[in-house]
Formats: sequence, structure tokens, C-alpha cells
Amino acid sequence: MGVGANVRVVLLLFLLCVVQRSAAIWLSLPATGTKCVSEEIQSNVVVLSDYVVISDDHTHSTPTISAKVTSPYGNNLHHQENVTHGQFAFTTSESGNYLACFWIDGNNQGGGDVSLNIDWKTGIAAKDWDSVARKEKIEGVELELRKLEGVVEAIHENLLYLKSREAEMRIVSEKTNGRVAWFSIMSLGVCIVVSASQIWYLKRYFQKKKLI
Repeated sequence: MGVGANVRVVLLLFLLCVVQRSAAIWLSLPATGTKCVSEEIQSNVVVLSDYVVISDDHTHSTPTISAKVTSPYGNNLHHQENVTHGQFAFTTSESGNYLACFWIDGNNQGGGDVSLNIDWKTGIAAKDWDSVARKEKIEGVELELRKLEGVVEAIHENLLYLKSREAEMRIVSEKTNGRVAWFSIMSLGVCIVVSASQIWYLKRYFQKKKLI
């Protein structure tokens, strides 16, 4: 493998590290109330997440929480109560903001805030590459190239998604501009009619009073 090929492989590996969407999120849950995280995801994307309560107080038992994940149209994708850790995995069926909400159950003895760690993965980052490697008997550079192929496909799908969203926003903007233009014309027409009516009324009034 030449120097140019090595450089390309390094660049592709860097691209893989940058593009794959995996995030560790820390939330401080209040004693009362709910905290949520959301992400805008297109359809047919794999989402995988692990969450665990981190307790610094070893004098009491680890407080339990409840978790609920909903789709953009309000469909319930995950719901757990009285747990200290959990996991949810699903493939998105609709595009939009997916919402994951967490809150402390009523049996929290400490009564203070609770730290929650969330490992949120979507798309290529959520794929089980170890299983793929074992199933297809690939490793090393070949496995990394398969990952990069998935990254390229994900980028292409994201570009198509952004293009469709841009087209939708453009259509909405054009419709809004058209409606504003018609509203402005109608408002101007109403103002002209009202002004003409007022002039006609005043003219009749002055004629009746023989002032003109």
C-alpha cells in the first residue's frame, strides 16, 4: 500500500471518528420535575441508548428514576419506572424530533438532585460492528472500510434528508409569502373601500346640511 493510499485511509478513519454520532450526556435531575433531551432524526435510523443513575451518596440506596421516549407524533417508544439503569433501542419510522424524558421517582430518600449519564448513539455509531465482523469474517482495514462505507451512505442519506427539508421549507415559505401578499392586497382593498365609503357618507351629510 503506497503513501497516498495510507493518507486516504487515515483521512477516512478521521472522517469516521468525526461523522459517527455518539454522545455521552450528563443530566442533573431535580427532586421534582422532568428533564428531557431531544434530537432531530430522519426515518429509518437506528437509535441505541444506555442510561444509568450515578449516585455519590453511599449512605442511602441508589435513587430510582422513570424514563419515557416518544416519537415526533407522540408514539411511546420506551417507558420504564423505578429503575437505576436501562436501555432503549429502536429504528425511527418518522422524521422529526425524538424526545427522551427522565424524572426521579417519589422514593428518593436523599431528596436532592440526581446525576444521570446517557450514552446516546444514532445511525452508524449504533451499529454492532463486532457482530458484523464475526458474521462476515472481516477485520482490520477491511472492517474499517466497511465502517466508512456505512458513513458514506449515512452522509448521502443525510444530504438527501436535508435537501428534502430545504424543499419543504421553500414550499412553506413560498406559500406564506403568497398568503401575506394576498392579505396585504385584501387589506389595501378594504382600506380603499372604507375610505371611499367615509368620503361618500361625509359628502351626503354635508349636502344634506347644505354646507356644500
